[in-house]
Amino acid sequence: MSKKYTLGANREGAINLLPDGIIKLVQVGSTKVCLVRMAEAVYAFQHLCPHQAASLYEGKVNGMGQVICPLHHYRFDMKTGDVMSGTCPDLKTFPAKLTEEGIVIYI
Repeated sequence: MSKKYTLGANREGAINLLPDGIIKLVQVGSTKVCLVRMAEAVYAFQHLCPHQAASLYEGKVNGMGQVICPLHHYRFDMKTGDVMSGTCPDLKTFPAKLTEEGIVIYI
């Protein structure tokens, strides 16, 4: 069973907390996750690469909705967590969305 967390007090505040295309590292309950907003879509995923535990917070986001690991440049689909290049397990993702109440994440 997942637990619901809300970041920000409202939609505008959430947008200000999470600039478009920037990876933010946040603590949600007892879990650290990376958050990325691309226009109206919000993605939440594990903060360490499943390959060699590099910090994805230090990675980059490309225009195809992928996060790129800073260590070996493996690419992961931020929506599904699927590894798109490289040989390692898929990335764990968490349901997240931008709402009128803020950014809602389910851990």
